[in-house]
Amino acid sequence: MTKFFPKVFITGVVLFLLLGAGYGITQAARAIPWDCADWQAFAHEDRTTVILESLAENRGKTLYCGVDQSDTFTKAETWAAGKDRNERDDTIYSGERGIFRGFIAAQEGYLTDGESGVTGVSIDRIFEFPREKRRRGWKTKRLTIPPDLERRVYTNWGQQTGDFDIRNSGWMASAHAQARTRFATPFGGGAGISYNWQTLSEPPAMAACRDRGAKFVEVTPSSDNSGGWEYIADLNPGVNWYSTQARKTNTWTAVCKKRVRRTRR
Repeated sequence: MTKFFPKVFITGVVLFLLLGAGYGITQAARAIPWDCADWQAFAHEDRTTVILESLAENRGKTLYCGVDQSDTFTKAETWAAGKDRNERDDTIYSGERGIFRGFIAAQEGYLTDGESGVTGVSIDRIFEFPREKRRRGWKTKRLTIPPDLERRVYTNWGQQTGDFDIRNSGWMASAHAQARTRFATPFGGGAGISYNWQTLSEPPAMAACRDRGAKFVEVTPSSDNSGGWEYIADLNPGVNWYSTQARKTNTWTAVCKKRVRRTRR
């Protein structure tokens, strides 16, 4: 029993080392997966912009293909173009297709031949641009619900109009015109119907935001849409006679806020 345990222990250690070595080889082989055959730098007239845009879009691949493999850029000019772009100093370069966030110490040492940064680092650490850690938490997203005919709000109905003989031409237009007039000043005098588009718009806007899993922020009704009218069906049961009521309609635009999980690579 005493002799058996050391043998098992030693065998396990050997297997562990072999597996670890194999894993390391696999990792090193994966570290630089880029094929430079079809790699091209970003096209631009300004040389510095070409380098920064290429770094922003391709990151470590620019160092591997653009500097080391294809000689598109020299080490010195690549370092000169990107050395002052460091997120610690809020000088991140936001390119058209990506963001360049500065060099790591191993890359600095490689680009400056040891004058800046550290040397003696494996090539997979030099050419593999570090992945940014995921930022956990939440961010607020604003949603806009545009105006639409299906998202109308209405005033109350106005007073009933007088009766119109439908046998006379233009009776419908006259009835609607009188209904609109009495909406502002009811038949017999007095004040017209009071309304507030903001107040009328908020309840449906709040419901629309909730339906989208968001919180209501604000609503903007369209300007007083005097051209938006609706009319009630005939109120006069008499043959060949017609009377109606009118109300105003309006549409609205709502802004909602929704919390979404931040996912950033």
